[in-house]
Amino acid sequence: MSLISLAGELTETGHRLIQRVYYEDTDFSGVVYHARYLHFMERARTDYLRLLGVEQATLAIEGDSEGLVFVVHRMEIDFKAPARMDDVLTIETTTEKAGGAKMVLQQQIRRGETLLIAAKVIIAVINGQGRPRRLPEGLAVKFLAGAVA
Repeated sequence: MSLISLAGELTETGHRLIQRVYYEDTDFSGVVYHARYLHFMERARTDYLRLLGVEQATLAIEGDSEGLVFVVHRMEIDFKAPARMDDVLTIETTTEKAGGAKMVLQQQIRRGETLLIAAKVIIAVINGQGRPRRLPEGLAVKFLAGAVA
């Protein structure tokens, strides 16, 4: 299996990652525990960056003289339907906005055609000292290449 398949794939509108639900993802009732959806979405965002050629560790250490770090500032999540053990989920990430000191991403988790989770994720761009900083234009262009119209 190639690293590309492990990291999902870039799409015309952003990124797609396939994940299976394991026993460890479920609660006592057999459905995915609500906090596990955050893990699936974080993996998808991380792999989206990876496939765009953005190395987070390098940005944090080098970036420019300030360093650059992405942190989740806010999430709005609508839980539409539950996932269960052995379900195969598709996590899709699209960029709504990238510029200034933030990015806005839309994420959806589906089982087949069924929408399970819809989320809006606001990412703050900060420097190594935790202060807001502008997203470099070159990075903004990468994120906006498949931005939501």
